[in-house]
Amino acid sequence: MDENQLHIVKNYAIFGSKGFWLNQMADRRPATNCERWKQTMKDLKHLIYFENLLQEANNELVQQAKAEGEHALGYTCYFVPETLLNLPGCFSSRLRAPNTGSIDVGTYYMSSKICSYTRSILERGIEGGYDYLDALLSSETCQMMHRGHEHFEILGLVKEKNPQFFMSMMDVPFSDEDFAVDHYEEQLRVHVLEPLHETYGIDISDKAIRAAIRDHNEISRVMTEIGDLRKAANPVITGYEFHVLQLVSQVCPHKRILPYLKQTLTELKRRKPDAQPWFRVRLVVTGSEIDDPAFTKLIEDCGAMVVADRYCYGSLPGREQIEILDGETPLRAVARHYLRTSQCPRFMERARSDGRRTYVRDLCREYSADGVLYEQMKFCEFWSYERVLGVHILQEELGIPTVGIEKEYTLAGAGQLRTRIQAFVESLEIKHIQGGKL
Repeated sequence: MDENQLHIVKNYAIFGSKGFWLNQMADRRPATNCERWKQTMKDLKHLIYFENLLQEANNELVQQAKAEGEHALGYTCYFVPETLLNLPGCFSSRLRAPNTGSIDVGTYYMSSKICSYTRSILERGIEGGYDYLDALLSSETCQMMHRGHEHFEILGLVKEKNPQFFMSMMDVPFSDEDFAVDHYEEQLRVHVLEPLHETYGIDISDKAIRAAIRDHNEISRVMTEIGDLRKAANPVITGYEFHVLQLVSQVCPHKRILPYLKQTLTELKRRKPDAQPWFRVRLVVTGSEIDDPAFTKLIEDCGAMVVADRYCYGSLPGREQIEILDGETPLRAVARHYLRTSQCPRFMERARSDGRRTYVRDLCREYSADGVLYEQMKFCEFWSYERVLGVHILQEELGIPTVGIEKEYTLAGAGQLRTRIQAFVESLEIKHIQGGKL
């Protein structure tokens, strides 16, 4: 078996059929440094299993939990605290629409000017892909997703399969001051906790919320420890692998996925990297909704390692510890934590806006990144201006090489994205050659 044939077999085994087909153009040329890494670094034991879990929302672990009588609670936004959806007797399921094809029906009910993520979620709901849910919890933070969830209710999705299924929409303030935390805490009580207790008898006591916080902190500790491995000069994990791990930690019941994540952490601590790094540059990726690891793989196939994931569905923020302050109720701690750790561009105050750029700058320093990639889902209102501002300020005022891209939910324009990213990687290499000057 020659080198190219070996690459094809290995790529299919590691990344599945989806990743295999994405790389057919590359299979006809000599392997790059990135591809040689795939041939020499020892494979993670559970990687293929994790990838299979991401092939559909109602995955194997979700089915196991449902079979044992646990309630599946769907959500899409960071402002619906994952912690409160993992109270005893229920589990969180952050919604994705993997392997999306046509979204014509979703577009019919909404509009072609609505972001394709929202249309894909609605399309998958109409197809019955979320019929396993017992509730869909939403926040009025994105008008497009708000409209998508309204269609769930109008069309009666899931309700036919589960008559007890309910939807709840809460209001999230545009500020993080104390009065805003007060309002957010009350919204969580009225629109999340009380409906769960009244419909399914879920324990919503302070004791139960404290236990949920401990569980959240444990999975966050494991994911943070794994994520910190990306800070090394020659990491033992790739951005693609971490993206897969982060996603399974969000879409699977925590108590069922946590043992696998702990095993993977132990495995990574023993894993040996190649003698030389496989990548040419290091990137921070920031942006809107990114739940397809194939996008991270595309970036890394261009020779850039994704060392930090500052986007919706990423771990920065998302996997920080929740601290209960003295004299604070556990619900108040959850409300304060999620409102003040969020890096969402819906916060338009100057301090929060400037803080988001500072946060990305600090990530570049902490993870030794060479540049930043700003991603925006096409037609995303908030990230449309955040991307433009971010690219300009980081590049012109903070001196950090930055590129902005606009993409659809699926990788339909993978060729154009690849060309854009390759050009950015080459520009960073030229900067290194010229002593830091572009």
